[in-house]
Amino acid sequence: MKKIFKYLFIGMFGVLCLSSCSNDMLETEPTDSMSGSTFMSDATKALVPLNGIYRSMYSAGWSTTGNTHQCFGISAYNLMAEVMGDDFIMGAQGSGWFWFDAAYNVKTRYTASSWRSYDLWMAYYTWIANANYIIAAEETMAGSSEDVGYVMGQAYAIRAYSYFMLSQIFARNYTYPNDPCVPIYNEPTSTTTTGQPRSSVAEVYAQIDSDIAKAVEYLAKSPAQRHPSHISYAVALGLKSRIALVEEKWQEAYDAAVAAIAASGKKITPVANFMGNNSVDQGNVMWGAQIVSDQAGMYASLMAHMSVDVAYGQRAPKQISTWLYDKMNSTDTRLAWWDPNDETYSTGGYIQKKFDFSNLQTWEADYIWMRVEEMYLNAAEAACMKGDEGNAKKYLMDLMAVRDPGYTCNKSGKDLAPITTNETGSLREEILLQRRIELWGEDGRIYTIRRCHQGFERPAAYGWPSGLLIPTHAAAAKDPASYLWVLTIPQAEFDGNENLDFDRDQNPIGDYPE
Repeated sequence: MKKIFKYLFIGMFGVLCLSSCSNDMLETEPTDSMSGSTFMSDATKALVPLNGIYRSMYSAGWSTTGNTHQCFGISAYNLMAEVMGDDFIMGAQGSGWFWFDAAYNVKTRYTASSWRSYDLWMAYYTWIANANYIIAAEETMAGSSEDVGYVMGQAYAIRAYSYFMLSQIFARNYTYPNDPCVPIYNEPTSTTTTGQPRSSVAEVYAQIDSDIAKAVEYLAKSPAQRHPSHISYAVALGLKSRIALVEEKWQEAYDAAVAAIAASGKKITPVANFMGNNSVDQGNVMWGAQIVSDQAGMYASLMAHMSVDVAYGQRAPKQISTWLYDKMNSTDTRLAWWDPNDETYSTGGYIQKKFDFSNLQTWEADYIWMRVEEMYLNAAEAACMKGDEGNAKKYLMDLMAVRDPGYTCNKSGKDLAPITTNETGSLREEILLQRRIELWGEDGRIYTIRRCHQGFERPAAYGWPSGLLIPTHAAAAKDPASYLWVLTIPQAEFDGNENLDFDRDQNPIGDYPE
């Protein structure tokens, strides 16, 4: 095998081309060859490929030219994981975008270059390939300690983030350490590079842990965020907290979340101050893409799918389940994010108002990838799980004091029910409930369900349309050990990697191994 999924490596050139279209994001103009060690040896110049990676994180259609309108980077992948869960309802199929994710009808499409398997594998491995070129210059990169730290820290963070997401998509969760996960590449690659076999879940997480630790160490030398799309010191700590939650390293998750809050300088923001969830300039936003009019994806964008002012949002209205909506007090200001009285677009759930364009005429709306409120919820859950209920309630109440003046919490304990809509009355369950409400549409809900070892149901009584009741997957949806949510590896990887064998290495196409 001399070709390892050859389209991985267009990233070094193709993604860099994106950066030249976005000069407002660049710290410097490219004045040297964008390939080879000469360009990467200077920390200032290395910001150009970094900005190219970030640009691709919100550019529509670069990862696959098929299904472009549901392939617009991180926000598309978050939306995919939301519709796979239990709280975020698509009222109808509409034009089909994201419907097949919600209906669990994509795994058999692994041979196509226009569906999720190819799209996700291509995107995350391209970001890894680009990051590896930067990391390779670690020992020789010229520049101040602050500049080198800023560049290298981001490269390690991008690689950690990419492997973290791949591990959640193409393998079962961290509690199955011996399961096959994804191949690891931590050096520059080319079309002649020999493909690697699948590493185990434990091995991939060891790589993730190493990378995020280096990212935090480097970025501590240059903590200021130079652009909202950049992974700063605070954002790296936020990613570390997310990773540690999945690994059930509760002290580490707690420490990273608390440190992220302090380092970010961000504050919990009243709902009225960030309606639309569309501006990285809000005081609670830690990480996101600042999108100007000539970079807007138009119909291939998050808000085109969310807003009822656009055909996609009208034809496939996005709604909260009635079960979750009814969990809010009448004094909860987050009620404004949904309209229970809408009779035009609601189909059973309640239509969303949380996400909208900042300027519909120019299709403008920033993408938000991390808010400080998440860190309060991470700290609360981690504190609960390590037996520190005092701090668990403190961080929960810090958030809820801004959300609901009538909120109180006297709960205790860690128990969760096997199904997410059943209840034990525990403190952890309450923290997770507030997470479901606060981060609705943002969190990638299916990942939380999986890391909490729960299953879910979709009763029609909660607003689910008949096409998304998934009756043939009902048992697997209740079983956190199933492969329902583990995506198939694209055929193109098997075609180009001699160290992968389809019969041995492909994930189950059904809900369980045959």
